[in-house]
This record gives sequence, C-alpha cells and structure tokens, in this order.
Amino acid sequence: MDIKVGKQAIADASKKLSNWGRWGKDDQIGTLNHVTPQDIIKAAGLIRTGKVFAVNIRRGDFVIIRTGQMERCLAEKQWGGYAGGDAPGVRFENCYWCQEKEIAAICSDTWGVEVRPNETTEANQPWHWVVIPAMGLCMGEIFYLKEFAADCADDGVYEFFFCGPPLIITGGTGSPINPQAIK
Repeated sequence: MDIKVGKQAIADASKKLSNWGRWGKDDQIGTLNHVTPQDIIKAAGLIRTGKVFAVNIRRGDFVIIRTGQMERCLAEKQWGGYAGGDAPGVRFENCYWCQEKEIAAICSDTWGVEVRPNETTEANQPWHWVVIPAMGLCMGEIFYLKEFAADCADDGVYEFFFCGPPLIITGGTGSPINPQAIK
C-alpha cells in the first residue's frame, strides 16, 4: 500500500478506521490480531538491518518499537533535532495495520512514533490525526529501551506484561507514565 498522504487521505482513513460505535453505543474497547504468513513476509521486506524473530501480537497488545534514536542522541549529546526533527518511525499506512490487528497501543523511543519528515506537507503528523481521535489508539513516546531490548535479547523472551499508569489529569489528553515491563 502506498498512499499519497494528504487531507483527503487523512479524512478517508479517519472515516474507514473509526472505532466509534463499532462495538455498540458509547463503546470504548481496546483493539484483534491475526498475523498471517503474508504479514510476516511483508514485515520482513521492511527490515534492512537487525535480527529477525517471531512474536505473536494479539488483540489488545501494546507494540513497542525500538529505533535507537534516543540512544544515538544520548551518545552524540545532540538533542536539537530529537523533538520535531527527522526521526525514524511508522508510515501513515501503519494506521491500517493498527486497526486490522486491533492493538491497544503503540510505543517507541522517538518523540512521536511517526516518521519525520512527514509524508505530506498538507498536514503535520497525519498519522496522529487518525490513530488518536478516530481509532482511540494509545501512544507511548520517548521510551528508553536499550537495556530492556538487551534483556530480551539475552533470554530470548520478547513477550511481557506492560503496565504504564498515567497521572489522572482532568481534561488532559496525555500524561507522564511510570512504565513497567514484567517478564
């Protein structure tokens, strides 16, 4: 799928992927995953470097992506472009994958999960425009994942219980969390 990202694509995706009313009046439900062989082949085609391993992603799972961007900024002591600059991340088409798999959240070590520069000049952060208001997908940003990734690599276990309770802020749309991964 290669979508020309623009205001119409954002509007179309928001309408097609909206969870409002999907499970009944006033529903608020997490999100079903069936990883097919075609999904695995497609994902493998996106990998340019690194190790390949299989993880079963199920409905309601949190997907946590380590890009190494935070580690690079720490090593280089250069943070100028971290917030708002060029960054690795998911493409606009990922909103369709998130909906198909019905994940509950997606998190990364970048400041916005989404690839920067954006794939369009018509909207800033178009992926956000769809996944947050239309799908109700939770996001986690600015996760330090180096040590956790090393632990997973050491024992070969990439599945864990994740808990990240937010601060309760009336009217808030985001909050710092205290993330915990329990194997």
